[in-house]
Amino acid sequence: MHPYLAEFLTIAVAHALAVASPGPDFAIVLRQSLVHGRRTALWTSIGIGTGISLHITYALLGIGLLLMGSATAFTVLKYAGAAYLAWIGLQSLRSRPRTVPADGGGTKANPATAALPTGRAAFVTGFLTNALNPKATFFFLSLFPVAVSPATPKLVQAGYGVWLIFATMAWFCFVSLVFTRPNVRTAFFRHGHWIDRVLGVVFLGFAASLIFATLK
Repeated sequence: MHPYLAEFLTIAVAHALAVASPGPDFAIVLRQSLVHGRRTALWTSIGIGTGISLHITYALLGIGLLLMGSATAFTVLKYAGAAYLAWIGLQSLRSRPRTVPADGGGTKANPATAALPTGRAAFVTGFLTNALNPKATFFFLSLFPVAVSPATPKLVQAGYGVWLIFATMAWFCFVSLVFTRPNVRTAFFRHGHWIDRVLGVVFLGFAASLIFATLK
């Protein structure tokens, strides 16, 4: 087996396991899908995938090592991430009962909810959710040094990164399509405010976990 292929498979499998596990990215796509509909969820998914590029840049250029070696930089990042997730959580906790829309809860947003976010706003939400999560940074900083040889050309490493970006987008776009199916959203509109509030608690939990995170 070619060494580059072995590296790629190691990175691809590790990333697939990480991206499929529940976390802030999954939670925000779930909420966007159920509350705002398919278009918003897809733009959020694209934003999350783009956020991955930031962490990959850290790993390829070694800039992230400065973050890992600086308690101040780490503290600033984790509190910024915690504040953002806590804000999303509080917004979710304020959710009110919804009525089933005329389309039966299809791919459109419910007009009884807050104004539908623009594509740009949804993209930024996804990007910031991923970019402000230092645990995502550390995942890539630990993955690349272990799986990728220093002798591997930067262009090849960048190719690995491009795969991770589009694989992330593809996964969360799939999640968006699943949770914007009419039958799923119809059930959500009947009990949606409780689901939204539970997600609010989840986001607050993620925020707390970032606050108590420490450099190792």
